[in-house]
Amino acid sequence: MAIRASLDRLLRRSPMQLAFRRRAAQRLTVLAYHGIDDPGNFRDHLDYLTGAMRPVSLEQVVEALSGERELPPHAVLLTFDDGHRSLLEAGLPLLRERDCPAVAFVVAGVLDSDEPFWWTEVEQLVARGGSAGGHQGLSGKALVARLKNLPDRERLQVLAELRRTAGGPRPRTPQLRSQELRVLEAAGVAVGNHTLTHPCLPHCDGGKVAAEVGEADRALRDVLGHHPRAFAYPNGDWDQRAERLLAAAGYQAAFLFDHRVNRPGSTAPLRISRVRANAGSRLDRLALIASGLHPALHRARGRS
Repeated sequence: MAIRASLDRLLRRSPMQLAFRRRAAQRLTVLAYHGIDDPGNFRDHLDYLTGAMRPVSLEQVVEALSGERELPPHAVLLTFDDGHRSLLEAGLPLLRERDCPAVAFVVAGVLDSDEPFWWTEVEQLVARGGSAGGHQGLSGKALVARLKNLPDRERLQVLAELRRTAGGPRPRTPQLRSQELRVLEAAGVAVGNHTLTHPCLPHCDGGKVAAEVGEADRALRDVLGHHPRAFAYPNGDWDQRAERLLAAAGYQAAFLFDHRVNRPGSTAPLRISRVRANAGSRLDRLALIASGLHPALHRARGRS
């Protein structure tokens, strides 16, 4: 960690960072956060982003991509995947203090429940001794990574076997309640569709893709009183079938997870690039991510 932090400090002060930051002035950076596991550090992130960049709203991005307006220099859109309670409880007060807009992509199928996200449950079940044939000896994180690349039916079979073999009751995780989505929207955080159960869509059959997109859309519409305008592909994995469904349903924006920044004049509205952000990252790392330098180095190392 110390070596990584030192390297980030050096890169942030390097000519490469200066060049990437100048280039980024005319591009759109979309940050993909998840939970707010370090509120104090996230406060520092927001202070940096509102000082060195210009946070923009989903509406501004949609209008820019359709040619109706121009974005300010160093535009940045904050997005949050999955709908962790920590966004509401720890993140929202900080966003509201700074009048910073954002987008929350919600897994609709776990609303009003204490059902864990499937990848969290896999890690917890493995830690409690759960096992599945053909996948023994893997850590929870390694098994999650493998399951993301298997046909979805096989992923569900493995999850069922882990539940049967792990000791004790199933893990539980308090999730957002329906009425809290309206609280988010009232505070400037648009709520978007992140499917019903968060499978990796390229590994699903066509019927499952349609159900995941359509049933989540209906559930969120019933809660919000309007259709969501935006969608985030689970795991950031683009799926052509999902894109066609989103276009037919009138979605105006859909987001990838491909470690790139966007050129608004050449970005497809249903394939908007995002870069990973972590609320616990140091400011040097955040600056490198927001400029596009860190994502470029990430790709150069051959990582997807």
